[in-house]
Amino acid sequence: MLCHLFRILPLSYRSVGTCSFITIPKYEMHTDVTRYAVKKTTSAAGGVLGLGRGKKKVGKVSAMEKKQLPVESDPEKLVNYVCGSNIYLTGEDVKIKEDREYPNWLWTLNRGAAPRIEELDPNTKEYWKRVRAAGMRRNNKLRSMRKF
Repeated sequence: MLCHLFRILPLSYRSVGTCSFITIPKYEMHTDVTRYAVKKTTSAAGGVLGLGRGKKKVGKVSAMEKKQLPVESDPEKLVNYVCGSNIYLTGEDVKIKEDREYPNWLWTLNRGAAPRIEELDPNTKEYWKRVRAAGMRRNNKLRSMRKF
């Protein structure tokens, strides 16, 4: 049944059975697309049209070796440098300065949990960002509980 398949033919107009085909330079399409659909299935490991996971190949399972990351153990270096701050192959880590050399605002940063939304001022941008995020979380939770 040729009318059920989408074909590429160099024709300008052709009718087969109840379906008619129209060719737009090099492409032939159904004019009656609401009645017919193309269904392609395969028995390959990739599933229908290569979508989905399909079957995995089972082979010999080898033990994965754990990668040992270098850990600094020198106490002098741990106290005087920010270990791991140098991302380049050359150079050294950043040296820790005296407390008075850092700006004052650094010591006033909140290191604990974020303040509760009731404690924030409604005239700030941070408050409204938190309200919006809470609303989105609520809507997503409600949407996930719907049946359809």
